[in-house]
Amino acid sequence: MVSPARMWSLGLYRSVVLVLFLLRQNPVQEAAAELFGVSQATVSRRWTGLLPVVEKALAGHVPDPVEASAGRIVLIDGTLVTTWDWASEGTTLFSGKHRDTGFNLQVAATLSGDLLAVSEPVPGSRHDMYAWRRSHFPETFAERQSMGDLGYVGSGMLTARRRPPGQERPTGDNVYNGSISRLRAAIERAIAHLKDWKILATRYRGPLAKFPLVAKTVTALTFYKKGW
Repeated sequence: MVSPARMWSLGLYRSVVLVLFLLRQNPVQEAAAELFGVSQATVSRRWTGLLPVVEKALAGHVPDPVEASAGRIVLIDGTLVTTWDWASEGTTLFSGKHRDTGFNLQVAATLSGDLLAVSEPVPGSRHDMYAWRRSHFPETFAERQSMGDLGYVGSGMLTARRRPPGQERPTGDNVYNGSISRLRAAIERAIAHLKDWKILATRYRGPLAKFPLVAKTVTALTFYKKGW
């Protein structure tokens, strides 16, 4: 719990605004301190103390994905949230696919591009199939028709068809793959809206242990913005 007595330099309202600013714009804390007229140490304390409070306050706006996906086709995709290349982590966070370090988040959305759920993060070195299996998505959407890209072949989802080894791709497969691609464009929009919060779109610089809370808070803010 954050003590009101410690909010004297900014006040509670501006302290919350500061936390939202850090999530939305992802500035270095020194820049935020200059803008808000406080010290970097004050910014750090507000961030540490209020981030879990903001997440908890918004938790009621996060829908049950089972209920929210009822009667809908579910689109699944992964996205890399880049981080600093922490030497202590070795290659754990390095994504060979993206040639960068970060966390893999699995995202679920509807065909209209509405967010349904975001998974817990896994190290960026893990591919989408691993991240999907480690998430709650297989159980949550077990009764739904799901669609994914070629990274989810073998998951039971609808995916595009690979070209047969040593053969030309059949014309029918080209038509089918084009249809899948057009439908899946909606999840790219959902991910783009999630990454309107630049702490997920630009390099995350904070402690790695805090990132799951950051991801949960941004997810809750995204649902709140949509009016859940």
